[in-house]
Amino acid sequence: MSKFMDWIDARFPATKMWEDHLSKYYAPKNFNFLYFFGSLALLVLVNQIVTGVWLTMSFTPSAEEAFASVEYIMRDVEYGWILRYLHSTGASAFFIVVYLHMFRGLLYGSYQKPRELVWLFGMLIYLVLMAEAFMGYLLPWGQMSYWGAQVIISLFGAIPVIGGDLTQWIRGDYLISGITLNRFFALHVVALPIVILGLVVLHILALHEVGSNNPDGVDIKKKKDENGIPLDGIPFHPYYTVKDIVGVVVFLFVFCAVVFFFPEMGGYFLEKPNFEQANAFKTPEHIAPVWYFTPFYAILRAVPDKLMGVIAMGAAIAVLFVLPWLDRSPVRSMRYKGWISKLFLLVFCVAFVILGILGVLAPTPGRTLLSQVCTVLYFAYFLLMPFYTRLEKTKPVPERVTG
Repeated sequence: MSKFMDWIDARFPATKMWEDHLSKYYAPKNFNFLYFFGSLALLVLVNQIVTGVWLTMSFTPSAEEAFASVEYIMRDVEYGWILRYLHSTGASAFFIVVYLHMFRGLLYGSYQKPRELVWLFGMLIYLVLMAEAFMGYLLPWGQMSYWGAQVIISLFGAIPVIGGDLTQWIRGDYLISGITLNRFFALHVVALPIVILGLVVLHILALHEVGSNNPDGVDIKKKKDENGIPLDGIPFHPYYTVKDIVGVVVFLFVFCAVVFFFPEMGGYFLEKPNFEQANAFKTPEHIAPVWYFTPFYAILRAVPDKLMGVIAMGAAIAVLFVLPWLDRSPVRSMRYKGWISKLFLLVFCVAFVILGILGVLAPTPGRTLLSQVCTVLYFAYFLLMPFYTRLEKTKPVPERVTG
């Protein structure tokens, strides 16, 4: 075995990669359960790719046969029903773990220097993931798939001068048709997964270059022993690979419970109108995107003007990219920031959840007003950050991690 590995290493840096990224990559010893969600996101990504490949073997990307092929997968393909539910539930699970992963970054300042690129690659993954989910959502060719895509694509029409041509170019036709379905299928199955995989590799490489953050926000590279090993670091393998297995097991219990007992999740993971074939002449009573888009959809609806609504929705995502340069706090972790930062983060999280709930519900004057208030609070967290992070009083940060 040793000779075989020597032969491999002479031609490919297998052992070097193993050591650099696992056995000799030293991570802080005080990781908590919030650090599970990075590895869980990788697990769900693998699930989506594997189940997606198997689903494409029986799916027909045409307006005439797409809906029927999904029914064929559910009823006639051996184990097709579980493949479809693993994929549809996996889409929601992906966003759940990504949102929690992002929350951990906000909580412990994982976007601050020198991890700006780690954050930017993560945000690019999030952006491409939203495009991937949106295009995959059209493929079942159900009522909500069709009309949800109709609403979202039509938003590009609000862009001055080029809006009409851009909308037609995205659809590939004058209306959503089999051409739209076919091009979305190609992007969903081939192009965007390649982009996501590339960004994941860049995200991990950037992370391992600067080192992982920790709940204290302390740089463990500053305190090393005579061998150059961080005093507060432990090898990622076997310590965290074994620890991550615990998180994976717990996650799979919950994930499988959803898949086997309530894969539709009351209409939030798989909407009831999507069990009816797409009909261009029959509009659903209430059109709303799937739950992981609804916070931004609520921001869109909160603004009366269509163009300004589209700009607000885009800005809500774009502002995440500049976060590393908005935070002027001398400390990273929320443990040592002042009460103002903690209050703003709490209000931001509550506003985001409320926006997500409002995005699912049909609009009323009261809900629109609440959406507007939550939209202001959402942007206030970011736009006021340079001021309150600089002015607030922070606690002294320890020299080494506290456990």
